[in-house]
Amino acid sequence: MIWTEAEKKHLALLEKWRKVMNLVGPGPVYDHFVDAAGSVEGLDATGRWADLGSGAGFPGVALAARYPNAHVVLIESRLKRAGFLKQVVMATGLSNLAVVHGRTEDVDSGFDGVISRAYRPPADYLVDAARLLSPGGRAVLLSGDPPPPMAGWTLRKTTQYPVRVGHRTQTVFVRT
Repeated sequence: MIWTEAEKKHLALLEKWRKVMNLVGPGPVYDHFVDAAGSVEGLDATGRWADLGSGAGFPGVALAARYPNAHVVLIESRLKRAGFLKQVVMATGLSNLAVVHGRTEDVDSGFDGVISRAYRPPADYLVDAARLLSPGGRAVLLSGDPPPPMAGWTLRKTTQYPVRVGHRTQTVFVRT
């Protein structure tokens, strides 16, 4: 896989701080980057995007790094992680990446896209996404298997991508 310079800088920062701040669980950090890159593949993201519960920056940093015409907001409620994410923004130099320390419920709507990895169960995630998205906005759901149809949403596409153990599914819904 080809990594952007910003992703390489994110990796270096995460390797340095992962244990001190408990940013990711045990195992290779590289796996998180492979997953993040696969999760944003083919999105052709533009406009305002939100990464809900961004944690260590997945997949929002990859989204910003790979789609310079998208302005990505990393939303993180935990102060230490939000502080780490601000360091990532500075280190990567991505001008289309910002951090909001706060809860999703306190963020204003008007996003063109919403993405998240391990934020909430799919139905709860889509409730938050519906509130945050502009009409016609996209919600990207990342899961192990394709989700069932969701009321109030139009399925745009479902794609599986490889991860170290098996696959993940990227499902793109459009708010109706």
